[in-house]
Amino acid sequence: MATMTVWKFDTPGGAAEALGTVRDLAKEHLLTLQDGAVVTWANGAKRPKTKQLSDLTGIGALSGGFWGLLFGLIFFVPLFGLAVGAAVGALAGHFRHYGFDSDFIDEVREKVTEGTSALFLLTSDATIDKVVEAFQGQHMELIKSSLSNEQETALRETFAEDE
Repeated sequence: MATMTVWKFDTPGGAAEALGTVRDLAKEHLLTLQDGAVVTWANGAKRPKTKQLSDLTGIGALSGGFWGLLFGLIFFVPLFGLAVGAAVGALAGHFRHYGFDSDFIDEVREKVTEGTSALFLLTSDATIDKVVEAFQGQHMELIKSSLSNEQETALRETFAEDE
């Protein structure tokens, strides 16, 4: 079963640094990195920059459409106001089926702000004690949404890359 996690860092470069640690763990087979994205919100910027981990392709990878919709819902939709309220409600309802409820979205929106960064990961097969050990000393906050098997299957079917 896959787990979607969001790691929040207190600096704009923290997520990129942590991604290096995650990739090292994957090389050591201490977790399977299926997909992910980095959000960087520089000081003084009006909104964050997002980047999918594009070198991850295959059965576990999600499409750019998934990441675009999720980040739009979290970071950009609130800027549009009530004019798109019905569409936002439908979109939020759609993501709820994959384990991303409004509490999760609100929490990420509240915590990932200007001057911070975040690492969104879809992983599986983690050796938890080794992962925890690898991140000791790094300043971050983990926000986690575990996906059920049904949610994982639905997420892959809906957002998987076309082959």
